[in-house]
Amino acid sequence: MSASEKVDTLAKIIWDYMLMHHELRPVDAILVLGTNDIRVAERGAELYHAEYAPVIIASGYRPEKSKFLKSEAEVFSDVLIANGVPREKILLETEATNTEQNITFVRSLLEKKHLSWRSFILVQKPYMERRTWAVFQKQWPLAECLVTSPEIAYENYANDVISKQWFIESMVGDLQRIKEYPKLGFQIEQVIPELVWQSWEELVRLGYTRRMLK
Repeated sequence: MSASEKVDTLAKIIWDYMLMHHELRPVDAILVLGTNDIRVAERGAELYHAEYAPVIIASGYRPEKSKFLKSEAEVFSDVLIANGVPREKILLETEATNTEQNITFVRSLLEKKHLSWRSFILVQKPYMERRTWAVFQKQWPLAECLVTSPEIAYENYANDVISKQWFIESMVGDLQRIKEYPKLGFQIEQVIPELVWQSWEELVRLGYTRRMLK
């Protein structure tokens, strides 16, 4: 096995663990969480056209060093509209800078607008499904959520914008957060299978550490 094949084998174990495989059903709203991957917004549009919800919420600030010229929420709104979602069916939250804020800021926004939506489909990158779900369970326990992502295989995820190196580093960082963030009150605790954690340890040893907690 070559070095690159070994990395792919390890990373795919973590990738598979991160996917929740929720069976989707109609909900009050689709919540598209901010990210640098516009395929997340395209997935949100697919769900809207499949009539899983009558409205889409796009949440996300413009991060420092972002290639976006405006907030992630506004960029995603443009993508949604380009994919046939009516502008009036999109609600924007433009201040959240992390997953916890995506949830809590949207919750506050809906309360201010006196909207009693209590069921959601969350849309994020594939390797962020599990952590997104865990954050929601902690931060909005009285609401219901399912989680999904663009239907892209590990082998096809990297593109001209997101390199394989970058997303493996991000996935390593996300698994670390799944382990550490429950202690900080950010998300619920989850069981990490031994093989998954061993794969993480090996990727850390190989240097995929740039997006880990300091």
